[in-house]
Amino acid sequence: MEDWALRAMQRWPNVPALFGWLSLDRRGHWLIRGEIISRPQIIETINRNYAADEHGRWFFQNGPQRGYLTLEYAPFVLHVDGDRLLTHTGLTVEHPSRAYLDEEGSLVFQTEHGPGLLIDTDLDWALNEISAAGQPVDEDSLTTALALPSGQETSLQLALGGTLLALTRLDRSHLPSALGFVADPQPREGERVSTRIAD
Repeated sequence: MEDWALRAMQRWPNVPALFGWLSLDRRGHWLIRGEIISRPQIIETINRNYAADEHGRWFFQNGPQRGYLTLEYAPFVLHVDGDRLLTHTGLTVEHPSRAYLDEEGSLVFQTEHGPGLLIDTDLDWALNEISAAGQPVDEDSLTTALALPSGQETSLQLALGGTLLALTRLDRSHLPSALGFVADPQPREGERVSTRIAD
């Protein structure tokens, strides 16, 4: 988080938080009231001041005010850059610890930055990196993995940066609780709430 945001939080520690205005879609776009934010300066500012609180609610620290994000899928959207993964905020994933396959074939990684969904345009890359019993994945083994109940480990592995990650089947609806994030943050009891973005 940037110094100016930290200083603003110290100077005005009790600014009410904002809920329901900001969101992140599954393509890695920031939105305000459903409209994609397109100005590069605003996007870069959100990227640098994006974090999670102790309850797993992700937010943009806008000076002294927290704007909590509704997440269409996960806190991060990942894309492939050579042989590595990058978050939509530009962070390099160096230590992926777990990988999950949802009921529709989407891939989610638990990373040192937080949970991230692999953007759908990079699923072909993923298919080339997935193996079953040391052999390239085929349609039958993929179909078998997708048919497993949520929470069960598949026979599939994904190669990433010299590491083989076992793929676990996990329904999309189970991801927030399993990976420790809140998809639709709500005010907690006693929390002060604002109806507008702080100037």
